[in-house]
Amino acid sequence: MATTGTDGHRITVSEPNVSVRVEVDGVVVAETQQARVLQEGSLPPRYYLPRADVRTDLLVPTDFSSTCPFKGAASYWHLETESGRHENLVWCYEDPIPSMTDIAGLLCFYNERVELHAPSELS
Repeated sequence: MATTGTDGHRITVSEPNVSVRVEVDGVVVAETQQARVLQEGSLPPRYYLPRADVRTDLLVPTDFSSTCPFKGAASYWHLETESGRHENLVWCYEDPIPSMTDIAGLLCFYNERVELHAPSELS
């Protein structure tokens, strides 16, 4: 488990081996038994998933990026289903700051924009 933080901003990453399923427009786009859970302050937990457990055939790279002082630079993907495109729905820290290497290369979805099936005690 990784922990980092300054001035009251705390981030933890745990590997509870929880079962997580992500659905968009009725399509299962990710399912894993190996999610890492990132808890950042009072924000809802974010589930970082191995690429092998995500329907990467539905992802389209974007030019959008963001930088977090606590995690590093993130790149984004749109997710496309037969029902339409979901802009910048998925992100990844390919090369995060040293204290966040536990999420390097893992994909994350916006919980609030997908149907997320995860342990209720974490979400």
